[in-house]
Amino acid sequence: MKPLFVKIKCELGATFQVANRIYDEIEETSEVYSTSGDYDLLVKFGLPESCSPGRFVAEKLHKIPGIRDTNTIIAFRIYSEQEERLGGENPSG
Repeated sequence: MKPLFVKIKCELGATFQVANRIYDEIEETSEVYSTSGDYDLLVKFGLPESCSPGRFVAEKLHKIPGIRDTNTIIAFRIYSEQEERLGGENPSG
């Protein structure tokens, strides 16, 4: 699975409905957070390796009513207790 993070601006008053629909209707959804600042939600998706992030956002996420704008962040690597620390070799780039 490859991680994809998307910041979402919602129509006024639609944040909770958008969050619930994303969680309920998009099976790739891993986590949904409400946030402060320019965006209302931050969502983490776990995409299969064969899935195009652009197609996923355009064909699945943008179909959810109440979404006004998105900002997509493609993650390359996770650093965690199990992974090598920063500065270690990274075979995937």
